[in-house]
Amino acid sequence: MRKRLFVAAASLFFAATLAVAQPALRVPDVSEKASVGETIGITDVTINYHRPAANARRIWGGLVPYNVVWRAGANESTTISFSTPVKVEGQLLPAGSYGLFMIPAQGQWTVVFSRFSGGWGAYSYDQSEDAARIMVTPQQAEMQERLFYTFDDTSATSAVASLRWEKLRIPFKIEVETPKLVMASMKDELRSGKHWNADAWAAAARYVARQGDLDTALTYANNSIELGSTVNNLRTKAFILEKKGDAPGAAALRAQAATLSPEADAMSQAYQMAGSKKYADAITRLNAWAAAHPQSWRAYAALGEFYGRNGDPAKSKESFDKAMSLTSDMAQRVEVQDSINSLGADAK
Repeated sequence: MRKRLFVAAASLFFAATLAVAQPALRVPDVSEKASVGETIGITDVTINYHRPAANARRIWGGLVPYNVVWRAGANESTTISFSTPVKVEGQLLPAGSYGLFMIPAQGQWTVVFSRFSGGWGAYSYDQSEDAARIMVTPQQAEMQERLFYTFDDTSATSAVASLRWEKLRIPFKIEVETPKLVMASMKDELRSGKHWNADAWAAAARYVARQGDLDTALTYANNSIELGSTVNNLRTKAFILEKKGDAPGAAALRAQAATLSPEADAMSQAYQMAGSKKYADAITRLNAWAAAHPQSWRAYAALGEFYGRNGDPAKSKESFDKAMSLTSDMAQRVEVQDSINSLGADAK
């Protein structure tokens, strides 16, 4: 009898131990977990949150009371992270991850960025850990059954993050000093692993020239050429010299670039035209090249891209199909497909 009781007790203990050791079955959260991100220039912004449903309940001033700190979502605290320093509604926030809280009100809302980004809900919230508080005005919006966040009005230097739930939108503007950040990042990269990369110096030269610092751009272009003349860096320097008023010097560099690779020179000219949205000129240039070099799959791939950007989808498809038919290996086909994908992504 004692032996049977011992065996039964041991079995129960083993079963209990096994139950603790086994992970719980994965089932959907009632308030689904979600994440949304946006890149502003070179700054990555990510919001992690959970999505409660309205379920025909009174939300504002009911389920979510007024004048009380709220987790701006459900379950764990909502978090927002920035990969570089930003300004939120004019207030500076260093790079990092923050707990995102809100204080709803019948008038203006308070949005809180807390240095504490852990915890569950707002139970561990401590106002002394606030990194910033901003005031925003809620807006009427279309009904949304589940809470979610969006990024609106995006540009290279700003975006508006918005909480959307029920019939309200709560927006707050995020601004980034993108040119300053890019300049600093480029200086660091060009002092380290990219120091001996001619294409990196040329890319830096083009970016700096577009920002109007032609003297620094010329220095970068010269550094690129010192590592070896290419169509890319010669034409980059020509562009800078032209901006500085040295048309003869620019013409001489373009002529030198043409001797290195006629196809690359034709492509470079076309892409520069396209960069100024002169798609018709770029198409004319490449059609002339393709007529003289009918096996140039790169020319047809570029034509597909430029026709698409110029609003001619039929010609775009025809050119991409021609480019694909002229490719001879998988690497070339992948390059054509990348051009097709890029055109599709930009159209969204």
